[in-house]
Amino acid sequence: MPAPVLSGPQYLREGLKLVLSPGLRLFVLLPLLINLVLFVGLIYFAGHQFSLWVDTLMPTLPNWLSFLNYVLWPLFVVLLILMVFFTFTMFANIIAAPFNGFLSEKVEAVVRGVDNSPPFSWGELIAMVPRTLAREMRKLGYFLPRAIALLILSFVPVINLIAAPLWLIFGVWMMAIQYIDYPADNHKLGWNEMLAWLRQKRWQSLSFGGVVYLVLLVPVVNLLMMPAAVAGATLFWVRERGEEALAVKKP
Repeated sequence: MPAPVLSGPQYLREGLKLVLSPGLRLFVLLPLLINLVLFVGLIYFAGHQFSLWVDTLMPTLPNWLSFLNYVLWPLFVVLLILMVFFTFTMFANIIAAPFNGFLSEKVEAVVRGVDNSPPFSWGELIAMVPRTLAREMRKLGYFLPRAIALLILSFVPVINLIAAPLWLIFGVWMMAIQYIDYPADNHKLGWNEMLAWLRQKRWQSLSFGGVVYLVLLVPVVNLLMMPAAVAGATLFWVRERGEEALAVKKP
């Protein structure tokens, strides 16, 4: 067994194998197509606005410090890429939330070797929409105040130099929350209980969130890795939660 802090890549790798298996492809293709359309639209828009956004974020320096522009410009490009990535991931996961919840259920059934859930039906998927969207709104409520604080920090001269690393740390943590919440929600684990459990598994969670964060930054590859992250998070839940994960799911 790998050390807990190094378990993230293994979970994601196994998750990718699972979503490519014939029995689970159905639950991957539709959200994949939806996210592809969203991704292309966002990249097109960001490509036309990128220079303007960087110029807005960049601090105005006196002439005698103008040489620092060559150092600061790459930093703020990275900051902007992180912000665009967050925006895409947020909207993509809101749209795909019902599919991801359903995919997580099916992955757990495959891993445990017991599938007590009914066969796929559009009716069951539609019935999951209110619950999964409510949970996504809860994630958004957690994300936005912290993201806004970081965004404000990004405009404060000198202090904004630490904005990019803080975005990175926050992003890694949010990736763990985003994807591990799907199996947790399927098991009716409350939001605060889920956060408390992730804090208990802090290094394992950061390991998983970190590798997901990295692969989702890669254009095109990130579209396939989103369902892989759902599957990997479900494996994380089953193995790290242990016997507690045997709690009864929704009726």
